Amino acid sequence: MNLNASLANFDFGTAIFIFFAYVLVDALYAYYTLEVTKRKPYSAATVGAIMYLIIAIGVINYIQNYLYLIPLVLGSWIGTFIVVKREQRIYKMKLLHS
Repeated sequence: MNLNASLANFDFGTAIFIFFAYVLVDALYAYYTLEVTKRKPYSAATVGAIMYLIIAIGVINYIQNYLYLIPLVLGSWIGTFIVVKREQRIYKMKLLHS
């Protein structure tokens, strides 16, 4: 698919959906990693399954139009950033209160 065809078939509603889906995916991935390190098999497995379901939806969309990789990447970055910043604040609060 060339650039003109990709632009013609680009839907901003789909792009917004992909963006928020990948904010969620990366937030889930960060949470999944935390649950694995805490050795919580049920919550880690559940989060992992939900995460891969959402990933599959994203893959189906960007296979059809590679421009959807842009909101995917931005959503991914933001999702991870939010969870890590939250964990950083929690860690700092624990240090202050100990």
